[in-house]
Amino acid sequence: MPDYASLKSAILSLVDGEDDQVSLMATVACEVHHSDTRFDWTGFYRVVAPELMKIGPYQGGHGCLVIPFSRGVCGAAARTKQTQLVADVDQFEGHIACASSTRSELVLPVFDNSGDVIAVFDIDSDQPDAFTHEDATALEDILKAVFSH
Repeated sequence: MPDYASLKSAILSLVDGEDDQVSLMATVACEVHHSDTRFDWTGFYRVVAPELMKIGPYQGGHGCLVIPFSRGVCGAAARTKQTQLVADVDQFEGHIACASSTRSELVLPVFDNSGDVIAVFDIDSDQPDAFTHEDATALEDILKAVFSH
């Protein structure tokens, strides 16, 4: 498990003064991805049109290029505005298999200052039941500090 306090401090230091969303996303994806070996794919899907996201900055293998709000774990996070903690992706109805090796997933909505969803932050693991509520809470805190300041 990452030292989330140190991770948050490092990310905030790296993005200090930056307001470009893509730059912020690239930095967060990189730092979080390299913080824990459970994280096999780490990245953002950006809201680009009503009910539609496209892949943004990420670390890991190829991801899906387009995800509608109506499909998959990422879509559920965007649609409900709630973090999705999925211990077994095969048990999630409508899961989109961007990588066949993915066993579990953590997807967090990303909000702007107005409370609108601007993206989701998706972390995939090749391990089953890889994520905890502590991971979710700590990452929600980091995303809030970076994107809705």
